[in-house]
Amino acid sequence: MTGRSPQGPFPPTEEMLARPVPTALQVAQEEELHAAWRTRTGLRYLMSTNNTVIGKWYAATCLVFMLFSGVLALLMRIQLAFPGMNFLDADRFNQFFTMHGTGMMFLFAVPLFEAMAILLLPAFLGARDMPFPRLSAFGYWSFLIGGVFVLGSVLFDAAPSSGWFMYPPLATEAEGAGSDIWLLGLSFIEVASIAAAVELIVGVLKCRPPGMRVNMMPLYAWYVLVVGGMILFAFPPLIAGDLLFELERALDWPFFDPARGGEPLFWQHLFWIFGHPEVYIVFLPSIAIAAMIVPTVAQRPIVGYSWIVLSAVGTGFLSFGLWVHHMFTTGLPLISLGFFSAASEAVVIPTGIQIFVFLATLALGRVRMSLPMLWIAGALAIFTAGGLTGVMLAIAPFDWQVHDTYFIVAHLHYTLFGGMILPVMAGVYYFHPFFAKRMLSERLGKWAFWLIFGGFNLCFLPMHLTGLLGMPRRVFTYPGDIGWNTLNLISTIGAFTIAAGFAIFLWDLVRPGKPHLTNRNPWNAGTLEWTDQVRHRDWGVRSIPYVTSRYPLWDQPKLVARMDAGRYYLPDAPERLRETMVTSVIDARPTQVQRVTGDSWIPLLAAIFTGGCFILPIFHLYAPAAMSGVMAVGCILYWLWTATAQVPKAEMRKAGLGLKLPLYASGPEAVGWWAMWITMLADSTAFASLVFGFFFYWTARADFIPGDATHADAGLVALCAAGILLSWGLTYGARHLNRSAHATAARSALIAAPTLALGAGTALVLSVLELSPTSHVYPAIICALVIWTGAHIALGILMQFYCLAGTIFGKIDPNHDTDLWNVTLYWHFLLMTVAVTAAVIGLAPRLL
Repeated sequence: MTGRSPQGPFPPTEEMLARPVPTALQVAQEEELHAAWRTRTGLRYLMSTNNTVIGKWYAATCLVFMLFSGVLALLMRIQLAFPGMNFLDADRFNQFFTMHGTGMMFLFAVPLFEAMAILLLPAFLGARDMPFPRLSAFGYWSFLIGGVFVLGSVLFDAAPSSGWFMYPPLATEAEGAGSDIWLLGLSFIEVASIAAAVELIVGVLKCRPPGMRVNMMPLYAWYVLVVGGMILFAFPPLIAGDLLFELERALDWPFFDPARGGEPLFWQHLFWIFGHPEVYIVFLPSIAIAAMIVPTVAQRPIVGYSWIVLSAVGTGFLSFGLWVHHMFTTGLPLISLGFFSAASEAVVIPTGIQIFVFLATLALGRVRMSLPMLWIAGALAIFTAGGLTGVMLAIAPFDWQVHDTYFIVAHLHYTLFGGMILPVMAGVYYFHPFFAKRMLSERLGKWAFWLIFGGFNLCFLPMHLTGLLGMPRRVFTYPGDIGWNTLNLISTIGAFTIAAGFAIFLWDLVRPGKPHLTNRNPWNAGTLEWTDQVRHRDWGVRSIPYVTSRYPLWDQPKLVARMDAGRYYLPDAPERLRETMVTSVIDARPTQVQRVTGDSWIPLLAAIFTGGCFILPIFHLYAPAAMSGVMAVGCILYWLWTATAQVPKAEMRKAGLGLKLPLYASGPEAVGWWAMWITMLADSTAFASLVFGFFFYWTARADFIPGDATHADAGLVALCAAGILLSWGLTYGARHLNRSAHATAARSALIAAPTLALGAGTALVLSVLELSPTSHVYPAIICALVIWTGAHIALGILMQFYCLAGTIFGKIDPNHDTDLWNVTLYWHFLLMTVAVTAAVIGLAPRLL
């Protein structure tokens, strides 16, 4: 850590807050803020990194992807309206089915949470922006490129057709590029999702306004924190599964081929370890919207704040113990089914607490019925119905009867519509005055609600009966003499009714002439986002407030006027640089003024080249893919070198109210250190999934380690572990040597460290050269672990050279060593990764 500490009084006194600010000074400060935060126009608009711009782009793109996926669903419903229809053939129907599920789950549900959080969270926290704006922009462009590529494949009859869950062997043996498009395209998008999760978690932990302790955060921030953490642990197993899947597709490594020791069930475990938590990743942010609307409607604070926070955390925790809920018919032992059935029932408890808290708040408040509350009421009704069928499906014998029937389709959509779509619609109507400064039509909103609510029940309620009558999922046609005709026709009519409701909603969203906002807080809400001025300002809050309440607009009556007058923190931008405040994790004491990165082309360029690295191999363009990878690394290095951890001209900055804060921080005081820690948690989860694969095969297959198997060379594996240990020690030592002003010794350590790491990585690769990964799953999983670990060693070497360059060119010195702290933290995780890999490939095969 830097040793620089805040100077001046905190918390501010009432006398300090009451001091007037001259009008001329206010005008000058606003001009400074405008110069720093203004949004560019013309083509340079695409350089934007401001959270309000990125959030709107993100949300609009999610909406387009949702509409595209919805049109695919309508086309499928036309095919199923009558028996024996020839509107779609079997292959086209399967492509539409796969892309409908893929689009809704991967390109709408989760990204929409991130879009709304990027747009809304800084306002909830009274912050100027997120801590890493260019990371948000990079995530958006990656999402756009990946989403267009994946969904666009259906227009060229090249889309995957094996289902949105891509079960092997159907998907691994599918001809054409469809499966590869799904695997690599979505892996690219998943990386962007994890990047957004890192941004949001660090934003909640470190960018709260002074005084907003963790027990005073708005519930929306709590839900963002919980869901961001769930993404860190849910998405990496799927990324690991995608890696194994593509290795089988591209190189014929038999991870899912039973003839060579593989196990198709392993993919289901990895997929549903991601897939069932994803249901709650979708559900909890929507509950977060309800948690903000319900107190406003009731005009009182939420009842049981602590209970709802604990319930959200409990729901997130329990959701990771439910994945076998989707695998009851795969032949698992009955004791496993009993455990997961009980866990599936248990998750109802924290979910129910959240719903009852809302009902209690409404019962104790003075309810002012509004259009957003109408959507929330509809959501509660539909989600409760979906939850009841979920309890039924958690009972294994019942699940055996209705598995893979339209009963499951009905349950899934009741859960997703009630738990996500309708609350999001409520959020659009509620927050539209905040981000668009206009009001949507109450009359059109009611028409949209009743058409969507009624059409939904008309479409999906009959599917329960269709499923009980035996209609299987994913069939493109059916005979006309088994009692499904009328029910399917009703469902199709309901689907088009839903479409009519969304058409009205879209017209209301884009129609000209909507009335401008005249009251910045039209709902009389109590949270900070409604301090945003009626006239849009690119800088967000005029000054960052000192908060003493969970509902400051209700409990601090002078807050808004003082914020507008610039009486709080960071009311100016004397150097025309974008700044926000960083506070301590627990009690939100000011610790630093963070200079956030501004507009740039780099996030777009980095996303384009990263996309090329993922997408070009699908078409066997390996040389251009490698070149794209090199360019992507170059863009990211330039981005980091020129825009992060910059040595400031002055060490301290006057932050307002007599407080002076450092402009530079390192170690746990810095947002970058937290970002590295959180990123490596996700990375370690993906690695743990690969290690899980080794032991899964060991328990599932008696022939996992053949008697005549060739093992990794134990001596070379041990040499690799020793080399990485020494390289880690030198990196750790370089940080301390640099802090002690021993620059030459630190540079020497940073020269020796990557040399040792390079030798260690070479030894690791040489240790498995005798293995034949196409022959059996045992050498294949060993080589997969080596690929993963070797790639991380290469990245660690690049980081060491980056720090060496930093010490040479003045980016790192004894008082400014953020990069060294972050790279050392990475090497802590790398050391553990290498140790586990060495144990698994060097020791375990000889001991099992």
